[in-house]
Amino acid sequence: MADAIKVLLVDDHQVVRRGLRTFLEVQDDIEVVGEAADGAEGVARAEELRPDVVLMDVKMPGMDGVEALRKLRELANPARVLIVTSFTEQRTVVPALRAGAAGYVYKDVDPEALAAAIRSVHAGHILLQQEVADALLSQEGANSGQGRGGSLTEREREVLGLIADGRSNREIARALVLSEKTVKTHVSNILMKLDLADRTQAALWAVRHGVTG
Repeated sequence: MADAIKVLLVDDHQVVRRGLRTFLEVQDDIEVVGEAADGAEGVARAEELRPDVVLMDVKMPGMDGVEALRKLRELANPARVLIVTSFTEQRTVVPALRAGAAGYVYKDVDPEALAAAIRSVHAGHILLQQEVADALLSQEGANSGQGRGGSLTEREREVLGLIADGRSNREIARALVLSEKTVKTHVSNILMKLDLADRTQAALWAVRHGVTG
């Protein structure tokens, strides 16, 4: 399983972790490399194991999922974090997404849909439901680029449209026949011109303003 997606499970309920592990271990392309019972342990295990994807609960004792996400970002840990939660309120999910989560699913998600979500975020995509995207867009950070789209070059708009489609830098480079380094430069310029913090905000801005790949 050298090419398998390495997954770390972070949830304070052992029965949840056991259920997730049982299902994921039968997937040919997914390998569970570890578990953690709270956010602090999750951060430590993520630094130790360097997983590709972390399945993270939001509400946990001690360090919760949002704080763990912020810590992973401070450490520049490359793991993609997929929130697995039983909470549907925007006030619970939105902070996690703003802290750096690549998306979220509910704990009653169909097992095959969960595996698909893991593959999707590992590929660089962002998983958002429309109501949560709208909530993010209504916040100041996601709106800060309003009216500045005219400053983007045609190539930057092409890159932005592909970001909105959930494409990774590698996929964008292939689609536009560019080097990944050039794509990274375009992404940096887009974020600077629109005064946005990250790719998630850029994708949301693109969707709101009708920029598509």
